[in-house]
Amino acid sequence: MKETIQIKELNEIELLALLSASSVLRKKNYFKIILEQLLENKTSSKKIYEALLQTYLFAGFPSALVSLKIFHNTVSKEKVYKGFDLNKYLNRGKKNCKLIYADKYEKLLKNIRSFSPEMAEWLIIEGYGKVLGRKGLSLKERELCIVSILSAMKFEEQLYSHIIGAINVKVEKKLILKSIGNLSLINAKSSARFGESVFNLYSSRQKKK
Repeated sequence: MKETIQIKELNEIELLALLSASSVLRKKNYFKIILEQLLENKTSSKKIYEALLQTYLFAGFPSALVSLKIFHNTVSKEKVYKGFDLNKYLNRGKKNCKLIYADKYEKLLKNIRSFSPEMAEWLIIEGYGKVLGRKGLSLKERELCIVSILSAMKFEEQLYSHIIGAINVKVEKKLILKSIGNLSLINAKSSARFGESVFNLYSSRQKKK
């Protein structure tokens, strides 16, 4: 039986976040429905492409390739790649990572360097520079998509950090919680509950400060 989903009331950023989650969970039917709704709403193909492209950071190349191919077959728009610029990605990555992690930036890198200095460097260059620093989506939009992805995949520590990151780049808390709850719409209720529990953990710790 073909899935149905009540998404017409969701705004653009919520739909992009939900599309990202359906991508990493490999829910193709839901993915196609949400994609169709975004296109019907006249969301730019650039925004959709960027939301899908960044999923490889969290779910890997195989997952991202599947979703990007579906998107391409639906939109059929030629893509242009400008090439690799290491220095640009490094500088852009440091700037974006500092915006997202604020005063926790140095602590984050020190912690990751302690068990993988390569990953600490790649986090800046690959993650926050090459991918999250691209045009097409704002950091607010990217962070909300990431929160949805990490809730879907149930990565507690990373989700907690990106909830804080989303708030640091001025995403409203009620929108974060709403986007997490929207996972129930794609039959991912356990992921929604997981995300909500992590958000509640963040909220309870904030109240104790």
